[in-house]
Amino acid sequence: MTITARTRVLTLLGDPVAHSASPELQNAAFEAAGVDGVYGAVRCGPEDLAGFMRGLAKAGGGGNVTIPHKEKAATFLDVRSEAVRRTGACNTFWGDEAGRVHGDNTDVEGFRRALRDFLDVPVVGLRALLLGGGGAARAALLGLLQEDAAEVCIYNRTQERARAVARRIGGQRARVVPILRGLEGEDFDLVVNATSLGLHEGDASPIDFHMLNRAGAAMDVVYGRHTTSFVKAAEKAGIRATDGLEMLVHQGAVSFERWWGHEAPVEAMRAVLALR
Repeated sequence: MTITARTRVLTLLGDPVAHSASPELQNAAFEAAGVDGVYGAVRCGPEDLAGFMRGLAKAGGGGNVTIPHKEKAATFLDVRSEAVRRTGACNTFWGDEAGRVHGDNTDVEGFRRALRDFLDVPVVGLRALLLGGGGAARAALLGLLQEDAAEVCIYNRTQERARAVARRIGGQRARVVPILRGLEGEDFDLVVNATSLGLHEGDASPIDFHMLNRAGAAMDVVYGRHTTSFVKAAEKAGIRATDGLEMLVHQGAVSFERWWGHEAPVEAMRAVLALR
């Protein structure tokens, strides 16, 4: 691919970003689709986020936002999708000809697509345990409810963050769990890790699966070049588990669709991740 002055620049903004597979994912997609774009990653502090987002969008580009900036990014948008309004978080942005910054939370649709691919049973009516209280947890909760989960129990070390997620999105189907040990002996069809634990290889698992009576499946939104601690703990307990790579592919595909206006080459995106 030849980069020229007309090439659209799209960038991942966050801290950290060195672990991210998004540049390989999106550049492979751009090449497969034959679009004139290049995707990079920039380690960005909260004080610089607005400048990066607005500058890239006004220049005809855009990008993604990752931890810990997704909620802050939502406040800098001129045009918000329903997913951004519902979750209060933004992970994808781009500009229009009028200079406005548009944003979406493709984590919601990415989570839904990855969840449907992973589970052997319909999501309708399942009981889920959601770990976390940040932007990823909001996306996962909205995705679970849109897929008609019957109940979602939410646990976060900071209870008020969990309550904020439940109040904003959950309605009658979300319940905050004040103490994780309070779930001892309970049954869940699905456990979702939406905390940042597992991002680093030495991290502890956010849950001891042996405390539960049953967990039908475990889904991590975190991924890395290593097996995450959550996936390791689930598999050790005999629970089928997956990390966040498939969600990365699907949310990346939705981001691609927002930037370019046509279907993403999902198989090319999967293929490049298989080579990591």
